[in-house]
Amino acid sequence: MKLTNTLTRTKETFKPGGPEVKLYTCGPTVYHYAHIGNLRNVIFNDTLRRSLEQTGYKVKHIMNVTDVGHLSSDADEGEDKLEKGAAREGKTVWEVAQYYLDAFNDHTKLLGILKPAKLIRATEAINPQIEIIKTLIEKGYAYQAHQAIYFDISKLKDYGKLTGQKLKDKEIGARPDVVTDPEKHHPQDFALWFFTVGHFADHQMRWPSPWGEGFPGWHLECSAIIHLALGEPIDIHTGGADHIGTHHTNEIAQSEAAFGKPLSRFWLHNEFLHVDGSKIAKSGGNSITLPDLLAKGYDPLAFRLMMLQAHYRSEQDFSWDGLNAATNLLQNLRAWADLRFQDEPTIKFKAFKDALDKPMQDDLATPAALSVISQHQGNIPDQQALELIDAYLGLGLSRRDDVSSEIKSLIADREAARRSKNYKKSDELRAKLEKQGVEVDDTPSGPRWRRISS
Repeated sequence: MKLTNTLTRTKETFKPGGPEVKLYTCGPTVYHYAHIGNLRNVIFNDTLRRSLEQTGYKVKHIMNVTDVGHLSSDADEGEDKLEKGAAREGKTVWEVAQYYLDAFNDHTKLLGILKPAKLIRATEAINPQIEIIKTLIEKGYAYQAHQAIYFDISKLKDYGKLTGQKLKDKEIGARPDVVTDPEKHHPQDFALWFFTVGHFADHQMRWPSPWGEGFPGWHLECSAIIHLALGEPIDIHTGGADHIGTHHTNEIAQSEAAFGKPLSRFWLHNEFLHVDGSKIAKSGGNSITLPDLLAKGYDPLAFRLMMLQAHYRSEQDFSWDGLNAATNLLQNLRAWADLRFQDEPTIKFKAFKDALDKPMQDDLATPAALSVISQHQGNIPDQQALELIDAYLGLGLSRRDDVSSEIKSLIADREAARRSKNYKKSDELRAKLEKQGVEVDDTPSGPRWRRISS
């Protein structure tokens, strides 16, 4: 299996460093619904895990949940997103975090996402984060200021190696809500622990520490959770491309300074999802969520299929026309899956498996995998073929439950009548299906059905 490693900027053959793949994926910040750009990352992570397991590897998958410390700038400036969510909804930060974590779990289930071995909240790992800070201070990588404890990036010679960008070339963005600390040794030094003083004097989430009451910085939770649940080095760390320059760069710095080992052997990042040419962001006013899609009557798996139509390392555009096309394709695939009830399979499974394995084992080339499936839609699938597609892509084709067995039999009987040119019987069965709320269209790849709106 080959994967493109952000750290080396090359496609490399992947093999785990131990008996199981240690996989860590950055999870949601639970101050609002995950938008569809976030969900693209979740689908990418799930496709990676499925492909690793299909390769024969046992995978230990850990995901974090950010419920404290993620500021609005993704760095050390602005308002804590959880506090912002609480103010918006008139609730406590704890209530907001639990509500949107529950929503995230519900939405990932609808999208067919496999559950991680553990889902660990940042607030469940406060003591491990404090222990890392102690180690970094003892080793001379961190220093205390009035507002926060900071990581001193000048003490790490290869800081920023994930980006390939020299520190002096990094630009410092300015925001109207920036809270600047003149005690920072370098503008890029990042917070490990914020004290509840000044801008954060009224912060709702706070814990005691050896240096004073406060809360952890955003980047620290991932290092602590990885150390706690997986141990360094892990095999694969994933995230969105927007995490490369700040969040993952800072994770690497603090973990490798603290423990003297590489944090991860492979780093994989999915590219942005755009709406109207702009990256999706809650702050940008173009945020679309899964509830928005559900309210318009779309199947969550149609959205999943839409995301699989682009390679994870390619930027992708979201449009309603594109989602409509994915919906039609999903209906077509489901109709094809139903054909197994009317004839013996005509797919030669080994040849089909070899053809599907090839793109999926080559850096998760999902568009090419969908092309392989399309090329075989003139054949009757067997259960093995459908289960293989689901093992890789999670489309639920092998467990069709959206119509009854009786309706599936009627669809199959009608198709058999149509193929034998018994058009009278075919029309009678079409009428019978319509009375039961199902309309059938004939396509080159077989019958496609849809429910008739009441």
